[in-house]
Amino acid sequence: MDVLRERGFVQDITDEDGLRARFDEGPVTFYVGFDPTAVSLHAGNLVGIMAMAWLQRMGHRPIALAGGGTGRIGDPSGRDDERQVLDEDVLATHLDGIRTQLGRFLDLSEPEHGLLVDNYDWLRDIGFIPFLRDVGRYFSVNQMVARESVKRRLENREQGISFTEFSYQLLQAYDFAHLFETEGCVLQGGGSDQWGNITAGTDLIGRMHGGRAFGLTWPLLTTASGAKFGKSAGNAVWLDAELTSPYAYFQYWINAADDDVRRFLTMFTFLELHEVEAVMAEHAQAPHRRIAQRRLAVEATRIAHGEEGLADAERATEVLFGNEAFTGLSDAVLAEAFAAAPSVSLPADAIGSGMTVAELMTTAEAAKSNGEARRLVDQGGVRINNVKVDDADRALTPDDLATTTTLVLRVGKKRYWLARLGG
Repeated sequence: MDVLRERGFVQDITDEDGLRARFDEGPVTFYVGFDPTAVSLHAGNLVGIMAMAWLQRMGHRPIALAGGGTGRIGDPSGRDDERQVLDEDVLATHLDGIRTQLGRFLDLSEPEHGLLVDNYDWLRDIGFIPFLRDVGRYFSVNQMVARESVKRRLENREQGISFTEFSYQLLQAYDFAHLFETEGCVLQGGGSDQWGNITAGTDLIGRMHGGRAFGLTWPLLTTASGAKFGKSAGNAVWLDAELTSPYAYFQYWINAADDDVRRFLTMFTFLELHEVEAVMAEHAQAPHRRIAQRRLAVEATRIAHGEEGLADAERATEVLFGNEAFTGLSDAVLAEAFAAAPSVSLPADAIGSGMTVAELMTTAEAAKSNGEARRLVDQGGVRINNVKVDDADRALTPDDLATTTTLVLRVGKKRYWLARLGG
């Protein structure tokens, strides 16, 4: 409990003294659920994932629950509209992605170490009448309607809430009761918006099985600026390397604000707290060097993408922000690094067919004319892939490509264009 509190993973607990005593007795089996409505988990899921990882490191047994059953319905918590129902093939793809990503943070190699389960395995065969008889009778509609997320939707006369979503709480509570009975699971964790669902589960365990279980929630994070944590330029920061490359993931953490970095080092790395304080002390000596942000980026990327992904991210960062030529990078990294830069499509045969640097500049509208392009080159202000250009009339060759299809044109210190063959 002390470690969880010190690292920022505690907002509410159903019975802290009781949970402390249960931890003192020996290993605790606990579970956290993950919504399969996207093909990948994202940085917003990291609070829960890292809380699980820390508990496992302290000797406890995690169960990661992928909501293949409840995902077919959707949780109304924190939402003002009903979730779209996903078809079977889409859900199967999403669940595969979740399994892969969680395996990087948690040891799920053996059942005694940790489990990944899909609640569809036990929910799909439950009959409606038996469910109402055995589970529904323990729930008060008055209490369910009083939940903030339900109340808000009921007040919206146009949207309202479907019976399907209204029933979600019963299913999540039953998940907890099922895992209590089959796996000895006595603790459920989740974001603060899950408090009502979690306490419904602890109550159901007491009524159905006469057992004692606990609930714990962690805060839903925002950055110091008030932005939703885990978002970058309006997009989610995904844990899948195909959706957010290790380089882009690394850059998300590098760009953390000074007001956020200590908290992020504490929550999203495995550094001991005295190491975090040492990093912050060094950072305070020269904040402009962003020492804390770099350490955060290194540790967080290593955890999510391994040593190989970290090496790729550091290499791309070194190339893009250093003085050497842009080589050995992928099209995806260049697109991410220069997402705000205008781009121009070149004919597939433009390279090697006689197009000159000056013609490239006018095509990209980096210069109004060949004459202006020559003046800019003569002034030393033009670079291709970070290499200075000396001759505006030089024909472009395959050596001018940073990747198989793309080159980066720079004019002055901060004006960039991406040129893509056959784009």
